[in-house]
Amino acid sequence: MRVCFVSTYPPIECGIASYTGYLTDAVQHYGDEVIIVSQNGAKGDNVFPVYSPLDNDIATKLFHISSKLTPDVIHIQHDYNLYGADSGVQLLDFLYRCKIAQLPTVTTLHTLYEDLDRTQRIILDGITTTSDAVIVHEDYQKNTLERYFPLNRDKYSVIPHGVRIAKKVPDAKKLLGLEGKKVILLSGYFRPSKGFHRIVKIFPEIVNKMDDVVLLVSGKMRGLEFGEYRKYFFDLINSSPAIDNIMVLSGQFPQHTFDTIMSAADVLALPYEIGAQSGILAQSVAFDVPVVLSPLKSFANWNKTVKGGVIAETDEEYKEAIIKILSDDDFRSRLINNLTLNKTPLLWPEIATKHQQVYGQVVKTLFTGSRYFYNK
Repeated sequence: MRVCFVSTYPPIECGIASYTGYLTDAVQHYGDEVIIVSQNGAKGDNVFPVYSPLDNDIATKLFHISSKLTPDVIHIQHDYNLYGADSGVQLLDFLYRCKIAQLPTVTTLHTLYEDLDRTQRIILDGITTTSDAVIVHEDYQKNTLERYFPLNRDKYSVIPHGVRIAKKVPDAKKLLGLEGKKVILLSGYFRPSKGFHRIVKIFPEIVNKMDDVVLLVSGKMRGLEFGEYRKYFFDLINSSPAIDNIMVLSGQFPQHTFDTIMSAADVLALPYEIGAQSGILAQSVAFDVPVVLSPLKSFANWNKTVKGGVIAETDEEYKEAIIKILSDDDFRSRLINNLTLNKTPLLWPEIATKHQQVYGQVVKTLFTGSRYFYNK
């Protein structure tokens, strides 16, 4: 099968770009041919960067190149910020063009909350009507689509965010100069909705309870966004009474460097205020790192399934949960064991299999015995 992905793609700094990178690698292991049509800045084999988010003719550019590549199916990764102004309404134009040309389309919705505002309802009504299949990551997201757009319920599938097959980097703490330390990790793009400032604020209280602990802050701002928050966040760090126990690493880390950072962590904190799924949370599963996380519905569902963390709401609960994971070896071992045992259905090869099933539902062949052959 020849699959055309429409998405951001590495080295573009975007969680969906990283997701698409992992998914396309997994899909290719089935012998499928993969091509990526993306924003300017994407690179790689069979990658076609054709548009800017500021363009007014995104649909024309996407359809011109993707149709010429003659895919069997087009798989769109959707977020409201990826396809131009007005919440990416130009994507609907592209989907209608594909419909007219009889090009099968699958759309994965990466940002879908339980309650939809007027703009989201208009956009999603168009996507669910014109796409041949729609993928979400959570059962509650499928329920949302069924509630708002019941006529298209047969198109909806739930496929979780994938998890890498990874091994911890030996001596990761030694490489980072953190030998003998208990490491709390904050990782990802710094923005107000992720709530990282809350952990910085309570960290001195954690140090008062256990002096061998380090807060490892690892990430960066994406582009120039949230400049005021960046200043506020790092002012908090610089003025912290526990500054001597804080390490900051910044940059767009290559994979091995990121893996080293994850391998050094004893606990990951995700005090997100909004969100659907998290690539960093998936990485925690890959490296068997217990998590203290907010009670977002997607996080609560994750913890119910994987049982690898503690849900916390108040600052006091975050503090207590972090201290318990770091100080109670039996409790931490149970969480790690849960992560190890429960990750198999989430591994990318399993996720790729589920995508293959969706593709098979929308791609019609003229001869039922035909077999796609692609020799890379």
